[in-house]
Amino acid sequence: MAEAIFAGGCFWCTEAVFGQLQGVSGVESGYLGGHVVDPTYKQVCGGDTGHAEAIRITFDESVISYADLLDIFFATHDPTQLNRQGGDIGTQYRSAIFPLNDAQRAEAQAGITRAQPDWPAPIVTTIEGPATWYPAEDYHQEYWAGEGQRNPYCLAVIPPKLAKLKKGFANRLAS
Repeated sequence: MAEAIFAGGCFWCTEAVFGQLQGVSGVESGYLGGHVVDPTYKQVCGGDTGHAEAIRITFDESVISYADLLDIFFATHDPTQLNRQGGDIGTQYRSAIFPLNDAQRAEAQAGITRAQPDWPAPIVTTIEGPATWYPAEDYHQEYWAGEGQRNPYCLAVIPPKLAKLKKGFANRLAS
């Protein structure tokens, strides 16, 4: 099994997307890229810790590649918005890739290059790290599958992301 770490705005929203894919055995919400040890959701949301809301994806490379995950990442959030996704504003909502090795770092740069023609503005996604991963509190895990489907924010933001996923990557969806 391999891991990938992406930040693309609210982790509830990105977790919902990547949890739908063949070859993905787990998606964990968390924080990284900041200067506070073991931050809380409240601290990160305050925007003062430097952390991004992110997801750590565990996947089977024989089923789905890191490059495929990057393509899905760029197609299901707006990588041209600096330090925001929609109404979520602040560095904690930045678009960032946290490669775990040199091969992922090179593939992340290739992914940005590959995705740029699909966007009318420059991609501002950063490639960061290494950084310490801090799992988010338990109530954030698998949020869409539980509380999220009753949360008005999630109901406004997640279904359009899932529609993009189904339209562009139907062959990658778990059954």
